Amino acid sequence: QVQLVESGGGLVQAGGSMRLSCVASGMYYALNTLGWYRQAPGKQRELVAAITHGGTSKSADSVKDRFTISRDNAKNTVYLQMNSLKPEDTAMYYCNADELYELTRPGPNWGQGTQVTVSS
Repeated sequence: QVQLVESGGGLVQAGGSMRLSCVASGMYYALNTLGWYRQAPGKQRELVAAITHGGTSKSADSVKDRFTISRDNAKNTVYLQMNSLKPEDTAMYYCNADELYELTRPGPNWGQGTQVTVSS
């Protein structure tokens, strides 16, 4: 199994920026796809962005002009750069990993989550 540990969350003012990090460790063959999902209270968990080992990425329409996903394969780390943050971005952000190529549906491996709160 793979362990995923997120970091970088916290409180930020609307219009500000924040970068989330997720480090993968443990026993696995390959992490073809890494992604970020978020869930706000009373809302469905939704895809924020996902990226393959080769760098192909997909982002939700609500964040594609403001957020950028990237990964450092040598460090087994995926990042989410968030700019121009809005109060509606407030949610628990979860890291996800899949050994398969899949940019739409999440894989079976989840991190514990990191809270992002955007104040108005």
